[in-house]
Amino acid sequence: MSEKVGLLDIVKSVLAAFFGVQSGKNRKRDFTHGKPLHFIIAGAILAIVFVLVVWGIVNLFLHYTMQAVH
Repeated sequence: MSEKVGLLDIVKSVLAAFFGVQSGKNRKRDFTHGKPLHFIIAGAILAIVFVLVVWGIVNLFLHYTMQAVH
């Protein structure tokens, strides 16, 4: 039984890994049927997106905080 690892599966696995909640079944599927490069690329992209979102939230917060001070 061959399980294909699609783009959505890769994204869900990487997000689960970020939170440390990956199931054993999915981890086994990823290691047996997935390509490591796909997970590395997805992890790097999602990490960059996370940093940019946090940066944007901080800048938005600082912008509104500075307006309230002046």
